[in-house]
Amino acid sequence: MTQTMSPARQSRIGVGLALLVMAAWLAFHLGGIFLFDITFAWPAPLEAAALVVLQTWLSVGLYIVAHDAMHGSLWPTSRAAGDRLGQAAVWLYAGFSYRDLIRMHHAHHRLPGSAEDPDFSPEMPHRLLPWYARFMRTYLTTRQAVTMLLRVTLYLLLGARLENIVLFFAVPGLLSSLQLFYFGTYLPHRHKEGEAGGFADHHRARSNAYGYLGSLLSCFHFGYHHEHHLHPGVPWWRLPALRRA
Repeated sequence: MTQTMSPARQSRIGVGLALLVMAAWLAFHLGGIFLFDITFAWPAPLEAAALVVLQTWLSVGLYIVAHDAMHGSLWPTSRAAGDRLGQAAVWLYAGFSYRDLIRMHHAHHRLPGSAEDPDFSPEMPHRLLPWYARFMRTYLTTRQAVTMLLRVTLYLLLGARLENIVLFFAVPGLLSSLQLFYFGTYLPHRHKEGEAGGFADHHRARSNAYGYLGSLLSCFHFGYHHEHHLHPGVPWWRLPALRRA
């Protein structure tokens, strides 16, 4: 196990990183939607692509912030304040209900890799696209769709162009969902064809072998997934040290 850290220090670092991710996402999100001039003149296409990639990664970060809040590791000295930050993060991300997410995520930890696990595909535990389609059906709700429609309507009323909203809101949202699913759910929990599970223990999870930078860029270290299941109270930014230990 990593060296212990006081709850106060973990709270200061965790909240600071959470606010940094949320502020960066909001700045680039609003800048892309309201200020970016989409033209075909060089280097606008390259800049737009870079902004989409950055927004996709920061959107992953929003979910990871909320994920730590679900486990009480975001702000351990004030669980209620951590939950409010987590709720804000997933609302910014895609209008999700934090209460629904926390219920499903804890079900995932109780029964990983089973038919009762909302993040698992018992019918096709080794096939990417059918599992991703099931994943999206599980988490997309009518309430969320209405919330997103209202946000888009507000952006249009405030003068945003529809193509900006699609490029810098819808596209990063979809790409980040695939990134989160692939690195944080599919790779850790998939069954490899020809083998019966291949997991170390009842958590039915495995970790990637990426270095620090690859792990950070792929999924904010969420790919160190077996370590996360063993120690769910460890925040994302401490997972590399936990893996080394």
